[in-house]
Amino acid sequence: MSAPERIPSRGVTTTDPAHADLLAHGELTVRGRIRDASNAALYCTVAHEGREAACVYKPVAGERPLWDFPDGTLARREVAAYEVSRATGWDLVPPTVLREGPYGEGMCQLWIEAAPGSELLALVDAEEPEPGWKAIGFAETGEGRPALLVHADDARLRRLAVLDAVINNADRKGGHLLPTADGRLYGIDHGVTFNAEDKLRTLLWGWAGEPLTAEAVDVLQGLQRALEAPGQLTGTLAALITAAELDATRARVDALLASGKHPEPGGEWPAIPWPPV
Repeated sequence: MSAPERIPSRGVTTTDPAHADLLAHGELTVRGRIRDASNAALYCTVAHEGREAACVYKPVAGERPLWDFPDGTLARREVAAYEVSRATGWDLVPPTVLREGPYGEGMCQLWIEAAPGSELLALVDAEEPEPGWKAIGFAETGEGRPALLVHADDARLRRLAVLDAVINNADRKGGHLLPTADGRLYGIDHGVTFNAEDKLRTLLWGWAGEPLTAEAVDVLQGLQRALEAPGQLTGTLAALITAAELDATRARVDALLASGKHPEPGGEWPAIPWPPV
């Protein structure tokens, strides 16, 4: 028997429908557990019709209860984040599907191999960021002295900041940013998204209050149209999040376009996740 064709983890084209088809219909084999995940996250391979890829499988049965999100909904929120990312055309979230697996229903997401040495976050001993960087805030180092936490002034991160504002991401940590060897950037771990209440919590505050780019405005206008009328996106999201959460998503897109600016911390919810990385 010939070896299965492997879909590479690096340089994947996330718009290729073959990836989602493979994730949805392939045979899922658990290879190990991702130990640092807060919920059950299993490293797997998925194989179908001579093709194979690495993926992450997060069964609903392994989700920890949260006080502010309904039980058993995190997997669906991960899929919803992928669908909205796909609708923007930015493809910032790896292909993600909802399917049955060895431990029941869960989300299955294409594994992305991060490229080493890609500096997107840093702690600097300064009052202001240097050119090419954006300030997040001050943090205390292990030596007990404050240092400025910064992120790169990077167009890919800026797109992700807009996406996070749309999906109301309550947990954008540094470890959820995966730059790849071909220059792409992916965001992962979107289980705590789409809450009807404002819960945006992120490291990507560097553009807070600044005007949205023309590109972001165009993307948001397209997303606004897609969310207004019954269609593929609204039908898909309606099966993944509640009607109130879908209405809140529409409202966030409308608010971004009305203000024309990146959102600022609201003050009623911790602005930065902990731990930040």
